[in-house]
Amino acid sequence: MSIIFGAMVPHPPLIIPQVGKGEEAGIADTVNAYKEVGRKVAELAPDTIVISTPHSVMYYDYFHISPGASASGSFSRFGVSPSDWSMTVDYDEAFVQKLCDYADELSFPAGVAGERDASLDHATLIPLHFVREALPEGTSLPKVVRVGLSGMPLSYHYMLGMLIQKAALDLGRNVVYIASGDLSHKLKEDGPYGFDAAGPEYDERIMDVMGSASFGELFSFDGDFCDRAAECGHRSFVMMAGAFDRTAVKVKKYSHEGPFGVGYGICTYEPNGTDESRNFLEQAELAKVEKMAELRAKEDAYVTLARLTLESYLEKGVTPSAESLHEQGLLPELPPEMTGKRAGCFVSLHKEGALRGCIGTTGPTQDSLADEIIRNAVNAATEDPRFPRVEAHELPDLVYNVDVLSEPEDIDGPEQLDVKKYGVIVSTGGFIPKRGLLLPDLSGVDTVEEQIAIAKKKANIRDGEKVKLQRFTVERHEV
Repeated sequence: MSIIFGAMVPHPPLIIPQVGKGEEAGIADTVNAYKEVGRKVAELAPDTIVISTPHSVMYYDYFHISPGASASGSFSRFGVSPSDWSMTVDYDEAFVQKLCDYADELSFPAGVAGERDASLDHATLIPLHFVREALPEGTSLPKVVRVGLSGMPLSYHYMLGMLIQKAALDLGRNVVYIASGDLSHKLKEDGPYGFDAAGPEYDERIMDVMGSASFGELFSFDGDFCDRAAECGHRSFVMMAGAFDRTAVKVKKYSHEGPFGVGYGICTYEPNGTDESRNFLEQAELAKVEKMAELRAKEDAYVTLARLTLESYLEKGVTPSAESLHEQGLLPELPPEMTGKRAGCFVSLHKEGALRGCIGTTGPTQDSLADEIIRNAVNAATEDPRFPRVEAHELPDLVYNVDVLSEPEDIDGPEQLDVKKYGVIVSTGGFIPKRGLLLPDLSGVDTVEEQIAIAKKKANIRDGEKVKLQRFTVERHEV
C-alpha cells in the first residue's frame, strides 16, 4: 500500500458557491473537473489524504507539518459565516509522527514545530470540500495530513514527497496525495495581480509538464521566472512528484482556465507499477553537478574571487585575503584593475535560480576592488536581512555575480535614466537621510518608473518626498 492516487488542483475561494455567489460559473470547466476528482477520491476510500498547501504556515528553511488530533476551518475571511460553511477533519497522527521520525533520522528540516494558526487554510478546505460532497451520506472524510511548503530548494520538496511515500508504505496506508496550488497570478492586465509575460508562459509550460507527468522538468523552472509569474503551486507539485518517485503513472489532464487572471489547472495521476527510470531527483542532482562544473570553468577573476572567499570563510571561519588564496594555489594572480583600483561593487548569490543574498557598496570602502569584493562576498552570505545566513552545505549550489559600479553622477530627472543601462540611487536630505539603490537590467524591472519606485521602497521613502536622483553604470561579471 502506498500512494494510490494523486491530484494537482487549484484553490480559488470563489469556487465555493457561498463565496462565489454565481461567479463560479465563470470557471465551469474547473468546477466540473474538480467534481470528477472528488468522486474519484471518494470511490477509492483512502485511509489518509495528504495535502501540500502554500497557505499553511511557511518558513524559509523548514517544512511545517500540522500537529494535533484535528483541526477546523471556514471561509469567514471571505465573508461566509461558519454557520453556513465549515469543516472539521481528523489528522492522521501516526502518519505525522512517522514523517517526523524520518525527518529526525535524516536531520531533514521538517516537523510539527512553529504552529501559528491551527485553523485549516482555504487551499486545504477547497479540495476537501469536493471530496466531502462526493462521499455517501453519513460517511466521514478520511484522516488528513497537512504539509506546508518552504523556501528550501525544489530538491528538498521532492525529498519530503519521497518521505511521504515511504511513510505510506511502512504504515500500510492507502494514501491519496493532493497537491493544492494555483498557477500564475499574472495572466491579465485587469486581473487582481496585473500581467507579466512570464504568466502565460508559466501556465503553458507547467500544464505541458504536469499533463504528461514529466516530473523531471519541474526542476528546470528558474526561480526568478517563477517569481515573475507569481505562481503559488510549483513547490506543491514538486512534493507530489516526490511521492511518486520511481513510479509509473497514468495521467489525465482535465482542465486549464484563467478567466480572472489566475491560472487553474487540474490533472490526476494513478500509479502503474515501478519504474526505476523515474528517479527524477537523482537525475536532477547529476545534471546540476555537471552544470555547476561548466559554470565554474567559465568564471573570470572577479567571480572566482567572490566564490573562493565565501568557500574559505564558511569552511574555516576566517575571511581570507586575495594573497592567501593565491599562495594556496586556489586563485590565479589578479589583474591590476582589481588590485590597483578602488570602486564600489555588489556581490549577488543565487541558488537554483533564486536570489540567496546580495550586499554591496555604492562607493569604495576598502583599499582595492579585490578587497571590496572579498568584504561584500562575506556580507552577502551573512548580513542580508532578507535571508538566513548561508550554510557551508549550500556552497556547491551557489552561483555568483559581481557588479562593479561607476562613480554615481547627479541627474536632473527620470528622463536621463535607462532601466537597461543605468542603475539609480534615490536619496533624501534632512535630519535622517534616506538612500535607496537599484542595479540596472534586472529581471522583472522593465520601466524607469518601476526602477525608481523600488529604490524608494528599499529606502522607505514615501511618495511625495523630495528626492535627489543619481545614476551609475555597472560592469557586470557573471557566468
